[in-house]
Amino acid sequence: MTQLKPILSHLDPIIPSTPGKFKPDKFSAYSFHRLRFHPRLALWSFLSVIFILLFFCFSPPDGAAAAKRRSLQTTSYTIRVHLDSNWEVKARNSARPRSKTGFSVLVTGAAGFVGTHVSIALKRRGDGVVGLDNFNNYYDTGLKKARKALVDRAGVYVIEGDINDAVLLRNLFETVHFTHVMHLAAQAGVRYAMQNPNSYIHSNVNGFVSLLEACKNATLQPSIVWASSSSVYGLNSKVPFSEKDRTDQPASLYAATKKAGEEIAHTYNHIYGLSITGLRFFTVYGPWGRPDMAYFFFTKDILKGKEIKIFEGADHATVARDFTYVDDVVKGCLAALDTAKKSTGNGGKKKGAAQFRIYNLGNTSPVPVLKLVAILEKLLKVKAKKKVLPMPRNGDVLFTHANISLARKELGYKPTTDLETGLKKFVKWYIRYYVSKKKSAW
Repeated sequence: MTQLKPILSHLDPIIPSTPGKFKPDKFSAYSFHRLRFHPRLALWSFLSVIFILLFFCFSPPDGAAAAKRRSLQTTSYTIRVHLDSNWEVKARNSARPRSKTGFSVLVTGAAGFVGTHVSIALKRRGDGVVGLDNFNNYYDTGLKKARKALVDRAGVYVIEGDINDAVLLRNLFETVHFTHVMHLAAQAGVRYAMQNPNSYIHSNVNGFVSLLEACKNATLQPSIVWASSSSVYGLNSKVPFSEKDRTDQPASLYAATKKAGEEIAHTYNHIYGLSITGLRFFTVYGPWGRPDMAYFFFTKDILKGKEIKIFEGADHATVARDFTYVDDVVKGCLAALDTAKKSTGNGGKKKGAAQFRIYNLGNTSPVPVLKLVAILEKLLKVKAKKKVLPMPRNGDVLFTHANISLARKELGYKPTTDLETGLKKFVKWYIRYYVSKKKSAW
């Protein structure tokens, strides 16, 4: 009620000060003693209340004030959105490339695994970069903050905010004229969808649409590169997976939301002229990775002497993944940005056909999970306590295998890191970060 007082006091001069007497109806069941009433007073009071309600319900929040701090509710956690008082200046400075030919890139999910590596790579080569991340607690926020420290040191300003926040996005796109958007923010993980399905719709569908709306409405529409997933291939049994293969049989809600994202992207490309490139990542791993990934929690449990669960398919079928080292994926992301053509729309109006592409970014060398464990045992010098179990019905698939011929031809994408080499780098980082407590940058 404290917010209403200034408004009511402002209205005081126009409220009549000499109301007449009120005579209760003789048929009323109640008697009012010495109550004074005036029709004009009642009218003004009623109109004042209506005015206040309309003001708070329908007036848009001021960009700078409203964006400073707000909360967005999801199914299982609250996301705090906070902007510095001079965030516009910091964003403009961070987005400024070193040369006139450099890009100005918005990276969503900038404190995420791939987002951190991409942001730093872009900044190091001279592009302007602004990061956006909501720092949700799907996994250890301390790890996300540590990644942010790396990005900060590289000179990238990261905004704490959510892609579902339309006001924030509008203000950000009005503040900075981005040439490109690298959209990596998402609710990741296949199994977590069984616990919190709404978070996948919130981030991977609603959040993506929110971002596309901001890009569509921009005066100078940016080119968009975004992270889809190898999960879209779902129950497809043809290998290796090609971009031309069917993707209409998702095996998990996560896969379904990524497939939905590809269809939504095509719609915005077709109607509004947005240049959009989707990248289907295949099991990305490496330093600063996600704790919910098998290679990560296998390492943790092996070092602690805990039993690790290894799944197999029917009739003891082998589970295999096309593990792709993060540096190779980053090169693919930058190549997609470099070859992206400009969007053809302006302020939501399409002026011509726009580029639409989808590529696989994998290593094209599937490795059985048992071999992954064997490599970790060798690198950690610890024997794993293994328990082999039937694969549960949680959305996981038996294998992934990328056909990367299209990405090789059009992006010059050539992964060079084999699994043992990549895991050696990951283990070195893991020991320094978690075991030795020496949280070094690389």
